[in-house]
Amino acid sequence: MNSFKNKLYHIVFEAETTAGKLFDIILIVAIIASVIVVMLDSVAELRAEYGMLFIYLETAFTILFTLEYAARIYITDHKLKYIFSFYGLVDFLSIFPTYFGFFFDTKASALLTIRTLRLLRVFRVLKLIGFITEAGELKQAMEA
Repeated sequence: MNSFKNKLYHIVFEAETTAGKLFDIILIVAIIASVIVVMLDSVAELRAEYGMLFIYLETAFTILFTLEYAARIYITDHKLKYIFSFYGLVDFLSIFPTYFGFFFDTKASALLTIRTLRLLRVFRVLKLIGFITEAGELKQAMEA
């Protein structure tokens, strides 16, 4: 693995480093902000007044998430395995609606709400996915 690719790997996949922690914090803030923009954009009055701002913000978020997705593909040894993994698909689906809208000049609301899948990315960033199964087990125990 070359030096740049190795450094990028440590930033993206290892949250124990200072750069990795900063990357995770920036990613979490961007994910939450992008979901807020999607929610605000769904309110007709706000869209009428701030529609262009929402478009600019969504474009910036999509560029950021596309760069992150491309970086993850670049640094992984098993590219197809990542692309078709759960998080690889979530990453792709979170940027797809924006590009679809650019190329086909449409705002299909069903596709736009897919952008909220970005929230699932927070679990990866926070490394909390393991708690999801434990929460399910706790729920089952409480129901029993």
